[in-house]
Amino acid sequence: VVVLFLASWGPVAERLLAPLETRHAPIGSEVDESLLEGEASVDAIVVLGGGWQPNAPYASTSRLNDSSSMRLVEGIRLWRQAPRLPLIVTGASRRAGEASIAEGYAAAADALGVPESAIQVLDWPTDTGREASAVRERLGVGARILLVTSASHMPRAMRHFETVGLSPVAAPTHYLGEYHEPNGLSYWVPSARHLRKTERAIYEALGLLMVGREHS
Repeated sequence: VVVLFLASWGPVAERLLAPLETRHAPIGSEVDESLLEGEASVDAIVVLGGGWQPNAPYASTSRLNDSSSMRLVEGIRLWRQAPRLPLIVTGASRRAGEASIAEGYAAAADALGVPESAIQVLDWPTDTGREASAVRERLGVGARILLVTSASHMPRAMRHFETVGLSPVAAPTHYLGEYHEPNGLSYWVPSARHLRKTERAIYEALGLLMVGREHS
């Protein structure tokens, strides 16, 4: 009972999650020109896979879950500042016979005005490590990319992409933390919302540990 209380309590959940979500700064409203032009410019924008409901009777944009929606929107925001770059979307299907999240991203991006010629679909990687390898195969070793994923997932994603020989620039989104002074009762009352933050922090911490073991 005590563990459950602490895990779902705002002060604990926020302190567990904040070190992950604040490790990489977000890209502001304007992308640094050095990332878009010159020898040090990036070669592509990469949006990592998430979750979606491929068979739901909704519009393509509504089939994406919260994290996937925010990742794609951030990827499109960055692409609009550099439309010469390919927008690479990744992620395999969770179940045999279903469309992949990468295909879901492509359909939603098309509905949001991104031309089909700008989208590259990598629909076979089943996890972050395989996504990194697939991007390296597509772009080559040493390629510099804008890497878009959830803020809590970014430290692990960066490590995977650096390990395979790529040069990722973090573009985090989908923040779960509340980085302001507590100003309401909800912060101090245990809740499922805070429990989700703790779960995410523990999941990503274990993921980082496994990355280290895989490449040690």
